[in-house]
Amino acid sequence: MSVMVAVGPSGSTVRPVPETLEFVAAPPGMMALRRFRLDALDDAGALFALRSTEDAGVRLFVIPPQVYVPEYAPVIDAGTRAALGLADADPVLLVVVHPGEDGAPPTANLLAPVAVNPETGAALQVVLDEEWPLRAPLGVAA
Repeated sequence: MSVMVAVGPSGSTVRPVPETLEFVAAPPGMMALRRFRLDALDDAGALFALRSTEDAGVRLFVIPPQVYVPEYAPVIDAGTRAALGLADADPVLLVVVHPGEDGAPPTANLLAPVAVNPETGAALQVVLDEEWPLRAPLGVAA
């Protein structure tokens, strides 16, 4: 099965992504967990829960960043592309969201996106060599 992920500004374009993601290397801070299920939390493909299939207590919220930050266009290096088996195809990007607390807006980790091969579900969280914020506020005018 697959889920539809919005990949364009304001959700203008969607791409199917396998429901089960297999990380090439465990995401930082996730112990040795590598297998996750991508569950859509809305009908627009703009909010997901990434749930470990190996530890039911592990869940992250992720979003396709271009929906919320249209100018987000990081360069995914050749090593990451090769590890994901992408060749010339573009990965689908997801970023981890931290819910806001005490009235603060939620924030997104734009520095370390999860790159996903939309054909196979191979995934890898990469730390970019670019200047993107670790905690970019969402829903706040610049």
